[in-house]
Amino acid sequence: MVEAGGNGSSAPPPATPYEKALAALSSLITKRSRADKSNRGDRFDLLFDYLKILELEEPIAQMKIIHVAGTKGKGSTCTFTESILRHCGFRTGLFTSPHLIDVRERFRLDGVDINEEKFLAYFWWCFERLEEKATDDIPMPTYFRFLALLAFKIFAAEQVDVAILEVGLGGRFDATNVVQAPVVCGISSLGYDHMEILGNTLGAIAGEKAGIFKSRVPAFTVPQPDEAMRVLEEKASRLDVPLQLVRPLDPNMLNGLKLGLEGEHQYVNAGLAIALSSTWLQRTGHLEYPEHSTSLPEQYIKGLTAKVSLQGRAQIVPDRFINSESPEDLVFYLDGAHSPESMEICARWFSHSVQPPGTSRSSHDWVQRHPIETVRKNSEQILLFNCMSVRDPQLLLPNLMKTCASHGVYFKKALFVPNTSVNHKVGSHSLPPTDSQVDLSWQFALQKVWENLMMGNKGTVREELTDDKEIAVKSCENSAVFPSLPSAIQWLRDSVRQSKSVRFQVLVTGSLHLVGDVLRFIKK
Repeated sequence: MVEAGGNGSSAPPPATPYEKALAALSSLITKRSRADKSNRGDRFDLLFDYLKILELEEPIAQMKIIHVAGTKGKGSTCTFTESILRHCGFRTGLFTSPHLIDVRERFRLDGVDINEEKFLAYFWWCFERLEEKATDDIPMPTYFRFLALLAFKIFAAEQVDVAILEVGLGGRFDATNVVQAPVVCGISSLGYDHMEILGNTLGAIAGEKAGIFKSRVPAFTVPQPDEAMRVLEEKASRLDVPLQLVRPLDPNMLNGLKLGLEGEHQYVNAGLAIALSSTWLQRTGHLEYPEHSTSLPEQYIKGLTAKVSLQGRAQIVPDRFINSESPEDLVFYLDGAHSPESMEICARWFSHSVQPPGTSRSSHDWVQRHPIETVRKNSEQILLFNCMSVRDPQLLLPNLMKTCASHGVYFKKALFVPNTSVNHKVGSHSLPPTDSQVDLSWQFALQKVWENLMMGNKGTVREELTDDKEIAVKSCENSAVFPSLPSAIQWLRDSVRQSKSVRFQVLVTGSLHLVGDVLRFIKK
C-alpha cells in the first residue's frame, strides 16, 4: 500500500457510500457562523425554485403539516405531537434539528430515524437534481435549506399522513417556512437566543417566530412574557389567525403515569402538543377523537407517556467504560440548554435528578435509579461546560449556579473544554484539530467568569499552569480548562478509579454541540 505523505501513515480507507453523502452535504456549509445572510432571509425566494426543480410543489401542498417555532421546547413539543398521532394510528414524519450524532436523527418515520439505505436514495435523488440545475442565479442550496428540502422529499415519497416540522432558526425566513398551508401552527416558549439574527428584544424575536403564521390557519402558544405575547397577538390579528393560549398539562390527566420526557417544564410542551394534535385531527376530518376537558383519550396518554427519543435533552447516561464496579460511579447528565431561561430549567432538572432521599419528594424514584452500593458513596457534582462565543456566560453561568444552589446542589469543580466536532463538516470522519492547535482563549474566559462567581468577586483566583496536555492546561481551585473533551473525560475516569468512595455526577450543558460530542465519545 502506498503511504500517504511519506510520513509512515497509511492512506485512509475508501469512503463508504454514507461518508460520501456526508462529504457532499458538508460542501453545502458555506459559512461557519449561523449569523449569515441565508438565516436573515437572503434570497428566500430561491427555496421555491428548489421546490420546482425537485417537483415538490404539489406534494407539499397536499401534505398535512404541523409547523412549530419557538425558543425553548419546540423539539419536545414536536416529539410529543408525533408520538400522540402515531399512537392514534397515523403514519408520521418528523423533521427536527440539530442532530447530535448522526444527521439521520433529523428525519424520523413512525418514530424511528430514517435508515441508511433510504437516506442515501433520497439524498442523492435531491442532490444530483439540484446540482444538475445549479446556475449562478440558482446556486446549490445552503446546508439547512437542503436538509429541509430533503425532509419534504422523504415525507412525500414515504406518503406520511402527517408531517411535523420543527423550525430550525427563527421562523419567518426559516427553510421550513416554504409551507403555505399548514393544518395548524404552534409557538413554544420564547426567550433570548440567536439575538444576532432575530433581534435584541423579546418583541423582535416573537415577530420572527410569528412569521410561520398563515392566514386563517389556527395557531396555539403557551404562556409568554407580556412583550412577546403582545406581538404574537398583533401578528395573528393581521392575518386573521385564531390564536389560542394553552395551559400546561395537568399531571392528573395522565392517570398516574409519567411523561416520556424528563422535567417539570415538559408539561408545558405536552399541553401544546395536545392542542396541536387535537386540532390536526379535527381539521383533517378525524372526528372519532372527541374534544377533551377532564380526561384524555387513551391514545393521547400512551403517546405522551411512551419512551420517546430526544437525545441531549434531560438525558442521563452512565459511563460504561471506567472499569468500575458500578457504572453509576460516573454518570453524565446531558442537557443542551444554551439560553438563560433554559439554563435555569436545566439546573432544576439536574438538582432534582441528583438529590438523595430525604431532600426531595421523589426519594423513591431516586433510590430506584441508584443501586444501594452507590448510595453509600459520596456524590460530587461536576460541571462540564462550553458555549458559543456569541452567548453571554455572565447570563448563563450565574443562572445555573444560583438555581442549583437554591436546591442544595453545589459543584465541586467546573471543567471547560472546546467542542470536538467541527461546524463545517458533517460526520464522524471529520477530525478536530489536535490539542496543540486549539485556541483555548474562550475557555479561559469562561473559567474566569466561573471563578469570580465562586469567589463572590472577592479575593484572588489561585492558578496552576501545566504543560502536560494529558491533564488540565490551567487548573484553579474550583475549575479547570482542558485542551480537549477526551482529556477531560479521561481525568474524570481516572479520578473515579483512584477514589473508591466518590461517585461523580457530571452535568454537561451550554451547547448541543458539546452534548453531542460527549454522547459520541462515551458511546463509541
